[in-house]
Amino acid sequence: MRIHIVWDWNGTLFHDMEAVLGASNAAFATIGIGPMTMEEYREQYEIPIPRFYQRLLGRLPSDDEWLRLDDAFHDHYRELSAACALTDGAVELLSGWRAAGHSQSLLSMYEHEKLVPVVDGFGLTPHFLRVDGRSGPSGGQKAEHLTRHLAALGEHVDPARTVLIGDAADDALAALNAGAHAVLYTGGSHTRAKLELVGVPVVDSLAEAVELAGLIAA
Repeated sequence: MRIHIVWDWNGTLFHDMEAVLGASNAAFATIGIGPMTMEEYREQYEIPIPRFYQRLLGRLPSDDEWLRLDDAFHDHYRELSAACALTDGAVELLSGWRAAGHSQSLLSMYEHEKLVPVVDGFGLTPHFLRVDGRSGPSGGQKAEHLTRHLAALGEHVDPARTVLIGDAADDALAALNAGAHAVLYTGGSHTRAKLELVGVPVVDSLAEAVELAGLIAA
């Protein structure tokens, strides 16, 4: 069976960290948290997101605070992300992997109804067997979404020959939970030091990630 890659979107294929930081700082302001630099954000960021806010506040946000944070983030992210582009080399890597006879899909924790038109707008949809965004509340973890994603792909994909390429520790934990492999990319939400704690390969480019995917799931 061919090797399958499940791609993460935000911070992986989509180079949107400036938008994420700007939207996060706008959200922080709604509950009195000062702005962060990119490095500070990447050192502190954690999934599930309420735990990230707990780290900043010293306590879990109240229900009202969570709603304010979530609404402010998504309102500002929608505006700021319009100026963001794909990660360098992403299109060529997607095309090359497909041309080599392998398969790939996209799974994001960005809301499904918002994700699909963005992916389609970049002309990427034909590269994927399936494109899935988050359904249900925001702020959670990817494991159950990946399980459903792989189940929906059915006989086309063997989890043992599947590699999830993402930018967060949670991506790797989801993959391991599903019996798949993971490669983590340092260009997104986490520092290399935080990613290395998970115990899966960590790379500095998507090209390295694809190369490794072909080796570890062969």
